[in-house]
Order: sequence, then structure tokens, then C-alpha cells
Amino acid sequence: MVVGGSNGIGLAIALHLSEQYEVTVVDKAAPDAAWADRFRFEQFDLTNEDFSIFDRYLDVDLLMITAGFGRLALFRDIEEDLIPTYFEVNTIPVMRIVKRFYPRLLGADDFYCGVMGSIAGFMSTPFFSVYSATKAALKVFIESVNVELEKAGSKNCILNVSPGSIKGTHFNGGLTNDTDGTLPLAREIVDHLLAKDDLFIPHYDDVFREVLERYHQDFRAEGRHSYDYKIQSGRAKA
Repeated sequence: MVVGGSNGIGLAIALHLSEQYEVTVVDKAAPDAAWADRFRFEQFDLTNEDFSIFDRYLDVDLLMITAGFGRLALFRDIEEDLIPTYFEVNTIPVMRIVKRFYPRLLGADDFYCGVMGSIAGFMSTPFFSVYSATKAALKVFIESVNVELEKAGSKNCILNVSPGSIKGTHFNGGLTNDTDGTLPLAREIVDHLLAKDDLFIPHYDDVFREVLERYHQDFRAEGRHSYDYKIQSGRAKA
């Protein structure tokens, strides 16, 4: 099952998995007609209060949650009404879905579970303040639950996939899904998922190791650097 599998990296993961497995995509919108025959589709809005739809799929062997949204904006420009929506889409549904599948994580059988986080959840990220907060909450949630699973003797865990900007997705400003661009990352994610890793940061060695080191040395200076980078790259306007 891929929650949020109709677009972006979620779609790429669903397409990759569908080469070998039967895949159910759960999303607010249906996949493009070009891929509709590759999966079973269940329409569901994550802001819905009733999550019982997932009870019909508690026997799946793999769960990947990729749904989420965010946009570059200064906190002053984010409407107050949008703040809870960020958490109602990016954070709370992940916890509720994991809760329903928690017996599978604790069980003796292999269960593969992954969540799409963000490198923004590891550091201060100007222009992504609320989005970063939703992903930081997921980071600590996943780390905490994984310790509980380990202490309970489970061989299963939750994979936190925390990339930077992913090209070829709607999230990154694209108008269409560039699956040729996203499939290589999707394959890497699935490899880490099947290996039962608990953390995967794409481009860690060549990009984010240095960024995280700078952040831990001086989070204020790295925050200013992040702000200036977004302005200079044209991704954001002050």
C-alpha cells in the first residue's frame, strides 16, 4: 500500500513496486489514466476523521506513506487557518495510520513500513517554518516508536525517508509527474525499505552531511545561510 501514491515520489514508488507486487494506492485524487491499470485505487482524504478504510488492508506486507504538502512562504504570509491543515495532512494521519498497523510492526512476521519525511525536519528551514515543524514532529515520532519496537523484541521498524527537494514532482513546482526523473530515487527508497533501515537521507554524503554539521555547529548561522540560498536561487522571495 502506498498512501499518497497518485503523484510525485509516491507514484514512482507505487510504479516500481507494481513491477513485482499487487499495489493499492490510497490518495485524495486518482492516478493519471496512463497508470490507472497498474494499481488498485482507494480514494481517501487524509483530513477525514474516519480512518476505518485502512482496516480493510491490515494484511498488506508493505506500507509506504508519502502524502504531504508544503510551499515556500514566510510565516507572515501563511494564513492562520492553514496551520492546522499542515498538521492534519502531513503529521497526524501518519501517526493514525501507523497506530492501526502497529500490531503488524510488533508481530513476528516481516512488515515493511516507511514514511516520507524531509531534511527540513532536521534543521531550521526559513520559508518552510510550518512544513518543517510537521516533519520534525514525524522525525521524533518515528525515532521514538522505533526504540519501542526494538525494546519489544520486534525485528521490524519504520523507515524515515528524508530527502531535500525532489525534482520531477508537483511539490517541487512541476506541472506533470516526471517518472523518469523520480524512479531512480523510488528504487533506492524501496531498497532501504526492504532492508529494514530506519533512516535514509538521499545525497547525505555529497550534500547533507556537511549541511547538518554546519547546522549543529551554529544553527543560527545555518538558518541565515538557508534563507539567503533560497533568495539567491530564485526559489523564494522575501
